[in-house]
Amino acid sequence: MSADPHYQATEEAHTGPIKNPKQLLLAVFFSFIAPIAIIVALVSFVVSGTRPSGNAQGDNMSLYGVSQDQRDRELSDRLKKVGAIEIRDANRALAAGEAVFKAQCIACHGSPGIPGAPHLNDAAAWGPRLGQGYATLLEHALKGKGAMPPQGGGDFEDLEIGRAVVYMANAGGAKFPVPERPAAGAAPAEGAASGASGAAAAPAADASAAAPAAPAAPAAPAAPAASAATAASASK
Repeated sequence: MSADPHYQATEEAHTGPIKNPKQLLLAVFFSFIAPIAIIVALVSFVVSGTRPSGNAQGDNMSLYGVSQDQRDRELSDRLKKVGAIEIRDANRALAAGEAVFKAQCIACHGSPGIPGAPHLNDAAAWGPRLGQGYATLLEHALKGKGAMPPQGGGDFEDLEIGRAVVYMANAGGAKFPVPERPAAGAAPAEGAASGASGAAAAPAADASAAAPAAPAAPAAPAAPAASAATAASASK
């Protein structure tokens, strides 16, 4: 190397910041390995979501902030609708059609609703459907039709779904009567009437079976002329 100060200054000016292998290794690490480690950490954080990290534990050996009891309750709530059996009072008051509409039908048949569904108070949309009759409209509501899923078997009875159908149809121009439960004494009265008719028929059948058979009528006597002719031929 030349001892010329001008030469040394020029050589140092053209020399990079890395002057030894250690600095080279550090530069490689921070240029490649550190960004990769940061990316992996970010991906791990996103995948883990909001779950607590680490192994912090509470008094009941659960992850801090999420107890085992809380997780059991959440799981039970998710499974409740799948395996639960709801017992309803058969004599409870029926929900009004408007209440059922607001609870179950307004999302599609309200305003603005969804395209293709007849909306409440839209007589033009309900007109062609009213001619099908209440029974057909109720069947479509209970079993589903087109994009509308079945509405039966949910929180309301079929009769209450029918009330909602009548509420919407009448708002569109129909005059359907509001369906009600059958009277409590209607079915027993019909049964009693059929039982009475059966009881009346039974004694009649027994009487006809017990009546003796009528005696056979006696044979008619032979004519006298025929008897005389027979005797004359025998004397000859």
